[in-house]
Amino acid sequence: MQAIRNILVVMEPERPEGLALKRAKLIAGVTQSHLHLLVCSKKHEHSAYLSDLCATLDKEGYSTSSQQAWHENLHQTIITVQQAEGCGLVIKQHFPDNPLKKALLTPDDWKLLRYCPAPVLMVKTDKPWTGGTILAAVDVGNADGEHRTLHNSIINHGYDIAALAKADLHVISAHPAPMLSAADPTFQLKETIEARYRNECKAFQAEYDIAEERLHVAEGPADVLIPQVAHQLNAAVTVIGTVARTGLSGALIGNTAEVILDALDCDVLVLKPDDIIAHLEELVSQH
Repeated sequence: MQAIRNILVVMEPERPEGLALKRAKLIAGVTQSHLHLLVCSKKHEHSAYLSDLCATLDKEGYSTSSQQAWHENLHQTIITVQQAEGCGLVIKQHFPDNPLKKALLTPDDWKLLRYCPAPVLMVKTDKPWTGGTILAAVDVGNADGEHRTLHNSIINHGYDIAALAKADLHVISAHPAPMLSAADPTFQLKETIEARYRNECKAFQAEYDIAEERLHVAEGPADVLIPQVAHQLNAAVTVIGTVARTGLSGALIGNTAEVILDALDCDVLVLKPDDIIAHLEELVSQH
């Protein structure tokens, strides 16, 4: 995150609370990143709003630029500008459709998380980050190259956010329940699964310097456990990664991630492996 030089902040002139900008200022204050403010609209002229905002931010010592744009739909507008401006992070506030759907992401938010080549920070609450808890969700049992790179990115981003918000980093890893049908006998016995998983966790803890009390390992489905632990810890941000398991042209985020993201009552940073990012950049350039 320290390497991010340019942050794209999606602004909503009709919504005064501006939580996306608040988070962007916190990050830019530490990383000295440039803030590019974007209003996605073709209906009204928002240049006065944007220039006033930039003038205020410039006075506060931030480096800023702004634009109003529209390409087909909201997520494509954001991604097109992200690519054109070379932004290493996109920050967008999630606005619930109605009180009943408060946590549920809108289709536009989903598409942005699926197709954006850069990490996306979806701001879901006004909970302050400073002095809080940051939760990084990893799958320690998966140690293939793709997962290892992703874990590295998740933990590093977690540490970066914790450092800039003077917060504590906790790590959650959910592991599968024993399966009687498993071909490998080590997957059939609860004790062996637990022991094997604990060993993998020990290596993981040593590699990333994670204290015992900050590692939460539990058996069960990730989509239940991650929101549960985030809630228990009153996490301000949860960092999750997504790995494509179905053809890259399909949805890049599996159902698990969708359920997790909707169930979390905190901000969420979504990261992807490099090969998916490269593929998405290719798709954007073809448009």
